[in-house]
Amino acid sequence: MTSRASLLTGWPSLAQWRAQRRASPGWTAIVATIVVVILAPIVSIATLALTSGIGSLPQLLTRVLPSALFNTLTLAVVVGSITLAVGTASAWLVTMYRFPGRAWLDRLLILPLAMPTYIVAYCYGDLLDYAGPLQTALRSMFGWTRPSDYWFPEVRSLGGAALILSLVLYPYVYLAARASFVQQSVCVLEVARTLGRTPMGAFWSVALPLARPALAAGVALVLMEVLNELGAVQYLGIETLSASIYTTWLQRSNLAGASQMAVLVLIFVAAIISSERALRGSALTHATTNRHRSIPFQDIGGTKGLLAGAFCIVPCLFGFLIPTILLIRNAWTHARSALDGGLLSAALNSIFLASLAALIAVAIALVLTYARRVAGNGFTRPAVRFAGLGYAIPGTVLALGLLIPLAGFDNWLDAIVRHWTGLSTGLLLSGSVFALTLAYVIRFLAVALGGVEAGFERISPNLDAAARALGETALSALWRVHLPILLPSLGAAGLMVFVDTMKELPATLLLRPFDFETLATHVYNFAAIEQVESGALGALAIVAVGLIPVILLHTAVAGGRAGS
Repeated sequence: MTSRASLLTGWPSLAQWRAQRRASPGWTAIVATIVVVILAPIVSIATLALTSGIGSLPQLLTRVLPSALFNTLTLAVVVGSITLAVGTASAWLVTMYRFPGRAWLDRLLILPLAMPTYIVAYCYGDLLDYAGPLQTALRSMFGWTRPSDYWFPEVRSLGGAALILSLVLYPYVYLAARASFVQQSVCVLEVARTLGRTPMGAFWSVALPLARPALAAGVALVLMEVLNELGAVQYLGIETLSASIYTTWLQRSNLAGASQMAVLVLIFVAAIISSERALRGSALTHATTNRHRSIPFQDIGGTKGLLAGAFCIVPCLFGFLIPTILLIRNAWTHARSALDGGLLSAALNSIFLASLAALIAVAIALVLTYARRVAGNGFTRPAVRFAGLGYAIPGTVLALGLLIPLAGFDNWLDAIVRHWTGLSTGLLLSGSVFALTLAYVIRFLAVALGGVEAGFERISPNLDAAARALGETALSALWRVHLPILLPSLGAAGLMVFVDTMKELPATLLLRPFDFETLATHVYNFAAIEQVESGALGALAIVAVGLIPVILLHTAVAGGRAGS
């Protein structure tokens, strides 16, 4: 037993540690510096948009913005609605019912998360186009010779884009709903049943309201992915705000117009975040006991069981299994053209960039989280939360916001060197590996922060106090005490950033150095020249890498019930 004397001697050490924690201006300065770097792209876009005048604005308002805005809003509403319905319903079925194939479907339902949206769009565009294998087979079978001889749904349409995006993005809602349903109290649902509620009545009146915060977060992620999408909408011929920024910037050479549309996208992002917080509401729900019973599955068999299984297998069938089969077939038959097209160098570049971005993002996340822990004050706490907002900035907007200050610095440095030496330094930062890595780190820092924060939450503050009482500084305690404990969390966070970096397309397209390819741009280039099958091997590599964190994520969610 701990003696009273030891308790008394322990209190001054804890008080001294807390006093030292409050007096840490160095950590606060580090947090401020990182936040300024993350804030720079947004400030540069807003500055350029406000100072560039309205010369191109009338043309944008009449020719570009109406269709782009309509398409973006339509995609957001339709994709958000479909993913909410499919993700919530499938999560409830898998969590509360036992039917044929349930265990396998629980794993299959999250696999589309490993599929980048643009890869699925390339697969279905190649499969369902007029010259694709499906329509070709139908014409051969029925003797049709002209498009007017039959009707076939157009994949290169707003509806086709909405359906494809929904098939890939619904796991965001599924995972959020699954985690919420797993954590809910069985007793609350049983009380609802004793008060006369049917199983569906208990779902609508109890389970669904309790899951509202999680569902709002899942749908918000879906909407931000819709705003970020570039490769899929370009391939399907849909003009969205993200695609319009890309074409206005590069094809129309109108940087000011692109920045003004980027501000509009940022307004949409702010609206999504605000709506998500509002939908969460101020009500808090928590368990009143640490004792948790296993969820009593309700067995459903016969026709109802088959229908439940069919409902759950459709999204993963069309969102993952069919595209994977198409990729494997094309990769097998077109491996040589992929290798000749620079697949190996693109893979090496992707691995290098993803590893570098993961290392830097995890290191920054470690510093930010630890700074909030040892120097928590009115600035560091909200600043660390703000540092994670980079994930909400679409890749096209982020690339535009970074290029403006980097190009300004390059021009300033070039002018100075020219003045003193007569030599030109050229573009040192713009269109460089540095710019690309910086974009990755800003965009995926939130992913690293989530993993590192989860690791720190499992470390008691008493451990910090003990280390400081034994003479460790804040920095040495981080190195000698916290870091060894955090290694699994840091590895998991790094893996998530690595995979997201491998899949990122918009920022890579806009910021990569000249003649520098990654797996994402390798696949994009083949799709741009209508040779999707030649990029299948590279696409398959991206999907294979993406499966690793998806499987780990499923394990964490499915086993996330307290007491399980």
